[in-house]
Amino acid sequence: MELFIFGRFRVRAGEEEEFAETLRVVVKASREEAGCLEIHGYRGVRDRRLFYVHSRWKDEAAFEVHGRTAHTVKFLEKAEKLIEHELDVARAERIC
Repeated sequence: MELFIFGRFRVRAGEEEEFAETLRVVVKASREEAGCLEIHGYRGVRDRRLFYVHSRWKDEAAFEVHGRTAHTVKFLEKAEKLIEHELDVARAERIC
């Protein structure tokens, strides 16, 4: 069953461009993974410090592999230093 991931990141003031570039790097690398069906990064229009990731994976096992890749580990380590809250990532399945 396909797995959908929703990530929300509110970045500390002044760290927006560094986070945006870090996000671009991980999205580009993630698109090359065999289990990644789709991944996109977004930035808030009204709140420029708010970023989102939406991705779609072949299944939960593919996402687990993704979580152990060097580019994902590096992204998460850097993101946790740039955001002002605990990591906010949800796994979901499509219901309609």
